[in-house]
Amino acid sequence: MVEWTAAERRHVEAVWSKIDIDVCGPLALQRCLIVYPWTQRYFGSFGDLSTDAAIMGNPKVAKHGVVALTGLRTALDHMDEIKSTYAALSVLHSEKLHVDPDNFRLLCECLTIVVAGKMGKKMSPEMQAAWQKYLCAVVSALGRQYH
Repeated sequence: MVEWTAAERRHVEAVWSKIDIDVCGPLALQRCLIVYPWTQRYFGSFGDLSTDAAIMGNPKVAKHGVVALTGLRTALDHMDEIKSTYAALSVLHSEKLHVDPDNFRLLCECLTIVVAGKMGKKMSPEMQAAWQKYLCAVVSALGRQYH
């Protein structure tokens, strides 16, 4: 179980209050697919991913970005039980979808870049530290089934 201070909880909540899932979700996944092109192998049914422009304009990528970020948002309401909250998703991604667990980390890195770009100077180092801790806890929970 992850231990959270009151300040860390406030910082994570503050970051989430600035996130528009319908905007940041697609941007994070698009960035991930472009910056880390090997992650595209899990999205073969999404159609054309052959160019940056194709990825940026792909509605299935955008929709899945919203799904991924909506799932990530779930942890905010379950910060004291993140591992159990993501147990079923961990099984799905490891046993059915066979997703490389490092991809969760890559997507979270891209999300941090998108969010920091939107927040600018409002994302203090303390906020970023709490946000990274939150993302690391979710990534760990999603990768739990792989261990």
